[in-house]
Amino acid sequence: MKHTIFALASAQGRAGVSIIRLSGDKALWAVQQFTAKTLTPRMAIYTPLTWQGEVIDQAVVVWFKAPHSFTGEDCVELHVHGSKAIFDRLYLILTELGLKLAAPGEFSHRALAHGKLDLTQAEAISDLVDAESEAQRRQALTQLGGGLKQQYEAWRSDLIDILARLEVYIDFPDEDLPAELTDSILGRIRALETRLTTAIVNSHRGRQIREGYRIVILGEPNAGKSSLFNALLKAEAAIVTPIAGTTRDIIEAQLRIGPYSVLLYDTAGLRETDEVVEAEGIRRARAKADEADLRIWVIDSTAPALPEDFRDADLMVFNKIDEANPHEREAVTALRVSRETSVFAVSVALGEGVTELVTTIEQIVGEQLSAQTFPAATRLRHIERLTEARDQLAMAARSNLAVPELAAENVRSAINSFEQLFGRYDVEGVLDVIFSSFCIGK
Repeated sequence: MKHTIFALASAQGRAGVSIIRLSGDKALWAVQQFTAKTLTPRMAIYTPLTWQGEVIDQAVVVWFKAPHSFTGEDCVELHVHGSKAIFDRLYLILTELGLKLAAPGEFSHRALAHGKLDLTQAEAISDLVDAESEAQRRQALTQLGGGLKQQYEAWRSDLIDILARLEVYIDFPDEDLPAELTDSILGRIRALETRLTTAIVNSHRGRQIREGYRIVILGEPNAGKSSLFNALLKAEAAIVTPIAGTTRDIIEAQLRIGPYSVLLYDTAGLRETDEVVEAEGIRRARAKADEADLRIWVIDSTAPALPEDFRDADLMVFNKIDEANPHEREAVTALRVSRETSVFAVSVALGEGVTELVTTIEQIVGEQLSAQTFPAATRLRHIERLTEARDQLAMAARSNLAVPELAAENVRSAINSFEQLFGRYDVEGVLDVIFSSFCIGK
């Protein structure tokens, strides 16, 4: 962080106005090489940007004086016309002045280093930039506003208080300490362990909103999976033919259900095959089914039978019901798998029963994602640290304070897990991974 950095902070490409952001000790000095006007903190000025007598652009310039800026350093924003020629010229001059082009996430990384954000809030910036649905926007904004930070800080404070009580227990072993102290410490450890377990269980919802709710369509060849995929998307995204094995790889598409982002997957027909490419597609289909949030099995009503490798389905769709004879219709009714599995008789070709299926899917997604459990952990990193902390508390609780020094060490380890969540402890490798996924300019 010795260098002053710069990057385009707005979208790439042509635009009416684009923003070039500078951050570091030389930010103000560098901009003053382009204009003779005096800059006042947080006051926008309109000025020509000139270099060696040449006018490069007419711009609005705003200076944010340290520490009152996004990064905590001196920051300057150049609001210029969104022209590649202007970017190229300014980038060349700024480089000649000794500034460096920012790496992905470097501005946010500096904000973290200067205490303007913690790591959960920095992650929320990336999520907010990437948000495509209303639920993703709300969740990222809640996290950026400190929703997760406040919850994690509250749990960390509880751990520190528990540790303080354990230290008293350790430091005065010969004193006549009340029995209630032991019960109180164990009670608080177990209560916090329960809260962390609940957070871990509920974390799937935060990840579903952030990454997208995954719906996988499964079934044997020619059951109508690709036709249903296209019907749900209301677009011809997958190739549909009467030839078995047409779909050989997973096809992914995104759609909106209310405020939620949904990832819909069409998969290869499940059957025994010696054909190498098709077999690989079937393997991928089964793997995708294992990680799905909702599994829709499609079965041909003219030949109703459960596949040999049938897996638990959330919804069963008997397609081509218009082509089935009365005997086959009776067989469809008899194939209800369980009381928990909803069954639909449809004709995707004619559109019969599809509306009811779509309504049910919308209800399921809404019910699973709309519960008021904010803030919810949104990343695998969070879940791993929460699990570590929970497991340490579980060990401390099981000990019944037989060796209080060991229980205290368990609590310290749990505190360290939260320090890693905030980005305060032993996380250089983690930071590199996290910020490398950011866009340049953030």
